[in-house]
Amino acid sequence: MYVCQQCGATSVQWKGKCPSCGEWNTYIEEVIVEQSKSKSKSLIAPSDNEIVTLDNVNVEELERFPTVDSELNRVLGGGIVPGSVILLGGEPGIGKSTILLQLALQNQNNRILYVSGEESLNQIRLRASRLGMTNANCFLTAESGLEHIIATAKKTDPEIIIVDSIQTVSSQMVDAAPGSVPQIRECTSELIRLAKKTNAAIFLIGHITKDGYIAGPKLLEHMVDAVLYFEGDRHYNYRILRTMKNRFGSVAEIGIYEMGDKGLRTIENPSEILLTTRSEALSGVSIAATLEGIRPMLIEVQALVSPSPYSTPQRTTTGFDSKRMSMLLAVLEKRCGLRVNIYDVFLNIAGGLKVEDPAIDLSVITAIASSFNDIPIQLDACFAGEVGLSGEIRPVNQIEKRISEAEKLGFKKFFLSSYNEKSITRKFKGIELDYVDTVSKLLYKIF
Repeated sequence: MYVCQQCGATSVQWKGKCPSCGEWNTYIEEVIVEQSKSKSKSLIAPSDNEIVTLDNVNVEELERFPTVDSELNRVLGGGIVPGSVILLGGEPGIGKSTILLQLALQNQNNRILYVSGEESLNQIRLRASRLGMTNANCFLTAESGLEHIIATAKKTDPEIIIVDSIQTVSSQMVDAAPGSVPQIRECTSELIRLAKKTNAAIFLIGHITKDGYIAGPKLLEHMVDAVLYFEGDRHYNYRILRTMKNRFGSVAEIGIYEMGDKGLRTIENPSEILLTTRSEALSGVSIAATLEGIRPMLIEVQALVSPSPYSTPQRTTTGFDSKRMSMLLAVLEKRCGLRVNIYDVFLNIAGGLKVEDPAIDLSVITAIASSFNDIPIQLDACFAGEVGLSGEIRPVNQIEKRISEAEKLGFKKFFLSSYNEKSITRKFKGIELDYVDTVSKLLYKIF
């Protein structure tokens, strides 16, 4: 039987494209053995639940217990919900095991069971030594059998269970290889039953595919209560913990960390870390006020415009959409008269971040124009605005949060769309607001 590794659909013959989810080259041959009735019984016996009407359900306030990690608390909506199942995905070597091992070692007041199917106990002990942490309430086991994991959980009665990783866990009830769709589906289902039965919060580490999706069936993400992605560039020290799904909180929050010799360090104010301390103004550098989720951040946009030795100029971006940069270059040429079509243009978002917020359009435009004219932008200026094809500067959301962040970091001038003027209800004393409605008027003011 051929099984789609993305959605779990089955077929008697191999197919290049899955007719169920539309993904290509996801069918893998697996041996499906018909199970006996004795093997189909769940490891966790279901409880006798009574049937009640909606009006008779007792409404209880959602209880959470906070962790020592303030960024994880922020992402989860204030802390860990007992009985919840949280899936953490990310690229190899990005720090998934490190962040959860730190969680296990830092929370001294909670009984924690750390299950590793990839590392030996000696390897985990060495990693804990490098982190410089220890916890008498943290229990370790190197086990990949689902039945042994559940038995150990019943014996230790933990409040938090960490499984590294779900792709290595296998059950004797399923005659399939570890990491296959039937194994992942069955093991996750049993662990969810364990969490609901014992009221223990379970963290599952999941591998991701080359396309950036968590390996295994898409059903896995639907089964759990929360899905977190740990992302970042391994060439930089910064990591972002992003919420993709959360049944108990917002999906608009992110957590920011810095990877060091002693593990991951939480970043309370990312703007101060991401901005370069410069003693003098340089051309091609602009500061943008962006939002990651609902969290305001100031980032540095760097642009370099130089004559192209080739007939086709280069357009290279890092951390920014290359197609959007091409659109902004067309606006500069058509609406402002800058002949950038014969120049190479390189754009970089400092710090290794990937930004999709359209509000940094204004900063990208000014950085490119600054490098083109070789005229620096004043050091205490900040920008926020979306640029349209006609050259108008469109308003952006949550503008007061962006202005407050710039004011807090000592910026004296803030350029924004004139259409945002009506949405600003408070007065800012420490920063001057400069309203502009077109790109050409903005460049005239700056240069």
